[in-house]
Amino acid sequence: MTNTVESLFDTGLERYKAGEAVDSLIPVFKEVCDRAPKTSAAWICLAWLYLLDDKGNSAYKAAQKAVKLSPQDPQARVNLALAMLETGQKGLRQHIDAVQQLFLVNPEWRDEIKNSIEDGLTRKPEWDSLLKVQKWLFEE
Repeated sequence: MTNTVESLFDTGLERYKAGEAVDSLIPVFKEVCDRAPKTSAAWICLAWLYLLDDKGNSAYKAAQKAVKLSPQDPQARVNLALAMLETGQKGLRQHIDAVQQLFLVNPEWRDEIKNSIEDGLTRKPEWDSLLKVQKWLFEE
């Protein structure tokens, strides 16, 4: 029996939350993206996993797709800003500004992004790019 894209995605998320290694989850989310290429949540997760696995260029490509599919998703923008930092790209300030604007639209997103950043720093404590983004979003 083949897994539905939804069940594959949900299982991947559960495995991530349970602390499974990032490198074993990347193929799961790549498959979801291959099978459902217009699912922004899958691209957002894949970009995040690539970032955690120090694969900046892959993260950049996945994050670009996520933002294109869902420009109003703050996590997609955060991931793209992180990938841009990791790969030395210019123009990431617009994504930080966009996230701050999105916080005004929906204040709950602020907590979601804070939790996401905390999760990232738990998994990768010395993540300089994430510390910078955290500072830009919450200390300015």
